[in-house]
Amino acid sequence: MAEEVMNNKQIILKHYVEGYPKESDMEFKNNNIKLNVPEGSNVVVLKNLYLSCDPYMRSRMSKLEGSYVQSFTPGSPITGCGVAKVLKSGDSNFQEGDLVWGMTGWEEYSIVTATQSAQFKIHDKNVPLSYYTGILGMPGMTAYVGFYEICSPKKGETVFVSAASGAVVSIRYFPNGIDIYFENVGGKMLDAVLVNMKLRGRIAVCGMISQYNLEKTEGVHNLFCLITKRIRMEGFLVSDHYHLYPKYLEMIIPQIKGGNVVYVEDIAEGLENAPKALVGLFYGRNVGKQVVMVSRE
Repeated sequence: MAEEVMNNKQIILKHYVEGYPKESDMEFKNNNIKLNVPEGSNVVVLKNLYLSCDPYMRSRMSKLEGSYVQSFTPGSPITGCGVAKVLKSGDSNFQEGDLVWGMTGWEEYSIVTATQSAQFKIHDKNVPLSYYTGILGMPGMTAYVGFYEICSPKKGETVFVSAASGAVVSIRYFPNGIDIYFENVGGKMLDAVLVNMKLRGRIAVCGMISQYNLEKTEGVHNLFCLITKRIRMEGFLVSDHYHLYPKYLEMIIPQIKGGNVVYVEDIAEGLENAPKALVGLFYGRNVGKQVVMVSRE
């Protein structure tokens, strides 16, 4: 079989990053790629359609030790969650033309081992495919697993969710206190929330975006509230809860189609604009989930 060679646009990490990431820390390159599946392998060839920009990717731009994720490799494409179309497959679970979401490269085409990159087949296509980089994929599961697996909200409880440190001012809108807080900010945000939690309140922790670019992370004050208010605070990773994914889809897709859940996206068009989109997360430039559209199909 003749080898199929294609031009492959890629976003390369140039070097490890210190402080806030810059667009110049990444490079837009063109490289050739052989779109072939070796005989007897379980390799899958993907054409990437949408890429997810997520705050945790900043930590992977540094040299990590003892982390739950691996550092990016300088000189190689950045990787992250994305939606893709299967072009060729040596894995019996995936066929040519299948749509999938999972870990992929920041490039036009990626060659992955499906089992290693946690690829999930997309069955319901009556919602925007880009949603599988967020509310219907790994980042969305992070939020909902936190609520339903750790916090289990009950009717009448006050739930506070924040994705930006500027939201500290929003706490004044909860004069009677907070039952559940979904923590993705850290720093002063968490300080303020601890004081305003109700007795036996619950805090689910999945990230701390305010700390990712600091050389020395900030300490957390008001921790004594954990004792006096008997607060439960627990961290979690979505990878521990993949078994809940089918159940999650059964719950969330009807909510989206019925208009009960409104989901907002900020879509940057073109792979060349991916560095700007990722960096913008840390300056609050995006409104809604930040997505990069590589191709419409």
